[in-house]
Amino acid sequence: MGKTIHYASITKKIVMSLAGLFLTSFLVVHLTINLFVLFDPSREMFNQAAHFMATNPFIQTFQWVLFIGFILHMIFGVVLQIQNWMARPVRYEKKGSSELSYFSKFMIHTGVVVFIFLIIHFANFFVKAKLGEVESITYASGTYEDLGNLIILLFKDGAYVAFYVVAILLLGFHLDHGFQSAFQSLGLNHSRYTPFIKLIGTLFSVLITLGFVAIPLVIYFS
Repeated sequence: MGKTIHYASITKKIVMSLAGLFLTSFLVVHLTINLFVLFDPSREMFNQAAHFMATNPFIQTFQWVLFIGFILHMIFGVVLQIQNWMARPVRYEKKGSSELSYFSKFMIHTGVVVFIFLIIHFANFFVKAKLGEVESITYASGTYEDLGNLIILLFKDGAYVAFYVVAILLLGFHLDHGFQSAFQSLGLNHSRYTPFIKLIGTLFSVLITLGFVAIPLVIYFS
């Protein structure tokens, strides 16, 4: 029975890790498209990209795959955290190497905050884009919904910008520890290349965080 629970726990960690690493692809694509708003004042590049993402059948299918990956990552993360709390009601006097990071102790907390942020951000942008009335804008290349303007309007709200920046910073900490932890859960843990994986994870987390934070700050203060 004990071995069954142990293997079930390992399976959950592997699925959660794979889902988490898979979701990083979404962050890269999402950030790349959002940066178009900063580098193209006409918003044409962003609106074209947003239109392509919203109308391409493959992208729309992939969107649901991402959604399922996010749900799996969230559910298994919560389940594993509850199992850890139940298995270790009293803290160990000596912590393992995976717990040395200060923010590793708060992965579930940062994850919950990021989840709440995503719901609010989803309601403010995705739902409005799908169900609300978005003004159209015409370029030489065609007419598109002006979703870029929707972003600008959101990031002209100081309270929302502050909340967004804090949430992204917490996402960065979540990514930093989660990246290394994912590879460790997949068994890719070795004294020779683990430091390199940790470095890559930290660089990725910093770049993603700076990129996402720059967008609302530049828009708000411009």
